[in-house]
Amino acid sequence: MRAQWGRHAGAGHRGGVPARWRGAPARWRVAAVVAAAALSLVAGAVPALAAGGYTVTATIPVGPNPYGVAVDRAAGTVYVVNTGGGTVSVINAATRAVTATIPVGSYPWGVAVDPTARTVYVANAGGGTVSVISTATRAVTATIPVGSGPTGVAVNPARGTVYVTNTDDGTVSVINAATRAVTATIPVGSHPYGVAVNPARGTVYVTNNGAATVSVINAATRAVTATIPVGSQPDEVAVDPATRTAYVADYVAGTVSVIAHDVPGLTAKT
Repeated sequence: MRAQWGRHAGAGHRGGVPARWRGAPARWRVAAVVAAAALSLVAGAVPALAAGGYTVTATIPVGPNPYGVAVDRAAGTVYVVNTGGGTVSVINAATRAVTATIPVGSYPWGVAVDPTARTVYVANAGGGTVSVISTATRAVTATIPVGSGPTGVAVNPARGTVYVTNTDDGTVSVINAATRAVTATIPVGSHPYGVAVNPARGTVYVTNNGAATVSVINAATRAVTATIPVGSQPDEVAVDPATRTAYVADYVAGTVSVIAHDVPGLTAKT
């Protein structure tokens, strides 16, 4: 794995891996383990409680260096990006079998599903693009240029909007899902990485890995309304719309920051 990173380190950005990941083999290994664990639990394999613990009931082979994973619950389908292979594996959750392998862009990283539009979005970190996949045909129907080093992607089905973090640019691209055009580019913090949407509140959360902050974006105005300090090198973020709470994984700090969307403001507790 260390040799693999060494080969990419000399490559230019458009043909290789974005600058912030070069020379970070441990991170790649952790990502692959996390994705594999997610597959074992998600793909129709509800773990049985035995002796107070969970049991892995299946391990599904996919492509090289799996990273992002997203689930289409209504269709019973799981989508996995294979960062080292430039592909997306499609898994039938009932049979736990890979039913398709879809070529996408260079270094696919993040993935998100819009179940209402039957569409999958894949952020291609090495190509500066987003691949749009039809869940019906399992083919790429569009490739959208975004910023440099796109990693995270999230969908707001209610607004028909897709948000993509551009790690090398310090921006978020806003895509109109119907026209497949970038309609806005929002400056955020240093090295934005993860992104999550609270559709009920019209709020978008972006982790700024290089600044140890989270940018909060108003989906209607497309403006940053708050910048919240969190732990060191925040990566992924997830939102619970019911409790108006965001959870941020602080990669170096070894903590999770909990952000509550209260009135009048936002607070973070680690």
